[in-house]
Amino acid sequence: MSTDDRKNDSQHGSKAKLAPDKNNDGSSASANNTKTVKKLLLVVVAMFGFGFALVPLYDVFCDITGLNGKTNSTAVDYTATGIDESRTITVQFITRNAKGIPWQFEPVINEITVHPGEIKVVSFYAKNNSQHDIIGQAVPSVSPGLAANYFHKIECFCFTQQPLKSLEDVEMTLQFYVDLDLPKDINTLTLSYTLYDITEKSS
Repeated sequence: MSTDDRKNDSQHGSKAKLAPDKNNDGSSASANNTKTVKKLLLVVVAMFGFGFALVPLYDVFCDITGLNGKTNSTAVDYTATGIDESRTITVQFITRNAKGIPWQFEPVINEITVHPGEIKVVSFYAKNNSQHDIIGQAVPSVSPGLAANYFHKIECFCFTQQPLKSLEDVEMTLQFYVDLDLPKDINTLTLSYTLYDITEKSS
């Protein structure tokens, strides 16, 4: 064998050793992709489960702290031991209609000042502008959310359903007081009502 032949054989052998195994690389990449997909699926499932678990935990937390702005859904008795005339709190009133209820719904006055422990009475106006009877239900909330624990409704139209015939109107009453223990850094409360059409649910 000539010197040139030996060189060629040596170069071919080196190239053969260096040539990658395409089949092995393909199998390895496929295995890696499968592992990655499994990991991503586990992450998605874990995130979904965690988010689902947060719902009841959040509800419990809000019920304890009042941070969701929910107020009492039934009438309370007046239990204040007096009136704190050294503090003046502004209570604002906001109304909105849920989608699909053709009522005029608004506070007679937009805001009022009150001393903690003092009972106040305000009114809200509603009119059914549709051509058919509708049963409405107002759902209240207070902001800041923490203040909901200190806003007490003695009487409220939101405790009951409000049936109105076509073009009928009504003035509805809210009687409330602000607790003497309202935190000192809260000077303004906003009471918001959202009005829903519950006619189908009530039938």
